[in-house]
Amino acid sequence: MNKKISFGTMAIAALAAFSMSSCDKSKAQVDEKPAAEQPAATQTKIAYVEVDSIMSQYKFCKDYSLILQKKGQNIQNTLAQKQQQLEAAAANFQQKVQQNAYTREQAQAIQSQLQRQNADLQSLNQRLSGEFQQETESYNKALRDSIQHFLAVYNKDKKYTLILSKAGDNILYADKAHDITNEVVAGLNKAYKPAAATEKAKDSKKK
Repeated sequence: MNKKISFGTMAIAALAAFSMSSCDKSKAQVDEKPAAEQPAATQTKIAYVEVDSIMSQYKFCKDYSLILQKKGQNIQNTLAQKQQQLEAAAANFQQKVQQNAYTREQAQAIQSQLQRQNADLQSLNQRLSGEFQQETESYNKALRDSIQHFLAVYNKDKKYTLILSKAGDNILYADKAHDITNEVVAGLNKAYKPAAATEKAKDSKKK
């Protein structure tokens, strides 16, 4: 039942500048301004955040990972218990059949009951698995929302053009000078409110 918790690359903004040449209706002309008069190119500022550090140090991730782990274990225990009960009932039924303990009608009725119980167990498995999947998706959405909201506020002063998420080798090279992970983790944890985060995950599930 364990689900991999992950989130995609986040970009705060991608700025592009372009210039258009002016056209004279009578003849085409090129505006040739001296170099000193040309507008300066926009400087690109890029930073990145280590995803592994977010997952291991952001309190929201740690808290909700425990919640999902506990819920997944409870689901496994529930299904395993019901499966064992059904298998025990089926084994007892086979033993009684071999001992001719049932009439044909009784055996057919018990067999039908066991089949219904098996179908109910499969339906329960699907329902609980679906609920767990929805819970995990709600968590992932709440996680993305909280990080994106924080970075939007954080970047008002920092003015980064791009803020990337670095996970594994998805970025082949990154200068540590552009690593803002510690700042982001500290800011996220400072803003983190457990009760509010749980409610946010519930709200995401409803949408």
